[in-house]
Amino acid sequence: MLRISVDCDPSLKAPKKKYVKEIIIKTLKEKEISDCDISIIFGKDQLLSELKNKFFNKDQLTDVIAFRLNDYNLPKVEGELFISLPRAEENSKTYKEPFTKEVSRLIIHGCLHLLGFDDDTKMNRNRMTALENKYLTNFDFHKIFEE
Repeated sequence: MLRISVDCDPSLKAPKKKYVKEIIIKTLKEKEISDCDISIIFGKDQLLSELKNKFFNKDQLTDVIAFRLNDYNLPKVEGELFISLPRAEENSKTYKEPFTKEVSRLIIHGCLHLLGFDDDTKMNRNRMTALENKYLTNFDFHKIFEE
């Protein structure tokens, strides 16, 4: 069973839960995952900076943090994703991409981390980016903030 909860800082415009869940489900199904319990929280830079400092001992801005809550060898994925919407907006400007695409990319990126992918080397980053680009073609990311 795929259990996904989506929350957002009330001071930010929240992505549509339906589309966030669709992105996560399609990403997990690409890797043949059919059982998960994932929480995704969209917040501000301060939240992610505090988490980065507390859990990784790094004082820096970041766009996404993923915590796998169970063993990577288990077929069920249990985890938490935190995404900074202000960082996503800055990224979209830096990379000249639509904000909706950047938010979608960060959701996929976080899911890949939950699946055990890492971006600690250039080769690993390139591998993750290639998967993100592939998975972005699976849905219409423009709908993520539609009214």
